[in-house]
Amino acid sequence: MMFKDLLSGFVRLHVLHHAAEHEVYGQWMIDELARHGYRLSPGTLYPMLHAMEQKGYLRSRKQRDGRTVRTLYRATALGKRALALAKTRLREFTGEVMKK
Repeated sequence: MMFKDLLSGFVRLHVLHHAAEHEVYGQWMIDELARHGYRLSPGTLYPMLHAMEQKGYLRSRKQRDGRTVRTLYRATALGKRALALAKTRLREFTGEVMKK
């Protein structure tokens, strides 16, 4: 992903946004992010999800469907608070940037 160092924060916020609305899983997030122009591989997304879980922003649970086991992620209370703060800061930033 071009400008990965700058855009990775947006990817994390996008994950938190959807995980605050409903449970998400890796491939769904990859497809959703692709719709918005972010091309992430599983090798990039899954470590990000695990790191967000370790930091307390997400929690996961396993769901079995036949022989398939899927890990579902949901935003925690901490993740929702972080998302709310990020939205405030993003509004402030976009308001400033869009004036020019």
